[in-house]
Amino acid sequence: MLTNEIKTQFNEILEEIGNNLDISETQYKYAVQSYQAVGKWLADEKSLLSPYNPEILPQGSFLLGTMIKPISDSDELDVDLVCRLEGKKANWAQYHLKKIVGDRLKENKTYKEMLDKEGRRCWTLNYADSSKYHMDILPSIVSEGHKIILEKAFSATDFKDFEKTAIRITDNQENNYYSETNPDNWNKSNPFGYAVWFQERCSISIRKSVFLSDSVNPMPTYQKEKLPLQRVVQILKRHRDIMFDGDEDKPISIIITTLSSKSYDKETDITTALTNVVNKMESQIETRYSTKHRKSIKWISNPVNEEENFADKWVENPKKEENFYKWISKVKSDLSSTYELRGIHRIQESFSKSFGEDLVKASFGNIADRAYQKRDAGNLHMKMGSGILGAKVAGSTSVKSHNFHGKNKK
Repeated sequence: MLTNEIKTQFNEILEEIGNNLDISETQYKYAVQSYQAVGKWLADEKSLLSPYNPEILPQGSFLLGTMIKPISDSDELDVDLVCRLEGKKANWAQYHLKKIVGDRLKENKTYKEMLDKEGRRCWTLNYADSSKYHMDILPSIVSEGHKIILEKAFSATDFKDFEKTAIRITDNQENNYYSETNPDNWNKSNPFGYAVWFQERCSISIRKSVFLSDSVNPMPTYQKEKLPLQRVVQILKRHRDIMFDGDEDKPISIIITTLSSKSYDKETDITTALTNVVNKMESQIETRYSTKHRKSIKWISNPVNEEENFADKWVENPKKEENFYKWISKVKSDLSSTYELRGIHRIQESFSKSFGEDLVKASFGNIADRAYQKRDAGNLHMKMGSGILGAKVAGSTSVKSHNFHGKNKK
């Protein structure tokens, strides 16, 4: 069991790793400005979409505050967005709506050059190499008053009516893609309802945390301080990326986020939260009988749509299920062995294997810089026999200030 002093040190390390996983404020602001410009173009009075008040909103990890940098600086960030429309022409099927969104983007010379080939559900804009991100834009229809409903949902203390936050989306693999004009019969998605649920799971006080509500406002601000659950999700996603490095059958982020959120028990420090979450994640996976497959299958419920199984692809591709259990076993093993280590260098070496050498080196470098500042102020102490540096506690000894010329100050 970790002492409070050692736990504090691990908290500092994990928090710093999380900080270094965050995209920069500059990257965030540039992405927001970019998708707002797209929304403005789609909503221009000359656009066929203008009567339906098109608006571009974030979804997924960009909305949840759990986005992480890719392992390589040459890889792109994937920003998931929703194009929210408050209606359509009566004779528009999914095909027409998606085509009109795509055609409008093509009317802009810049967006036309950036536009990738049509995806199953989305249009993708590839931004310049220097920007290092692409945007997946999902056309959708919402019911009247959706914007007000979202505002209430994000500010409510116990919002449960997730059906009202749902959207209807385009999907060119659906049989009714070209024919069905009633959006009620289109595929349903609920990224904003999920965000409301995730926000509630993140909150660690009686007063509801409303850190996500700003993200669906016209001018969202960058979230510098993250809550423990957000950090846990980021750290686990990074471990996944290092372990599987490009493997298409790696555990998907929505499963990691959902199981982490269901396992989280309002712990206020990252070390305890991370330990408890990884030990509980497997117990959150159900086994249900599937009439479609005529057998029992693994089931990870969408918390805002119990009929949706996030693990549905495990049936057709058992490698995905196998990799998930391999991964969770490795996470437990890696964390357990690292927590037993004493000495900054040994801990750094162990975390480097789990989260990547460059990331961990930068994180420990930042911690070292702060330690030097504390030492020079006479504030840094070492727990006797622990090899862990921290604030002064009983049974600790002062670390002498060093003049960097081979002599300690007396």
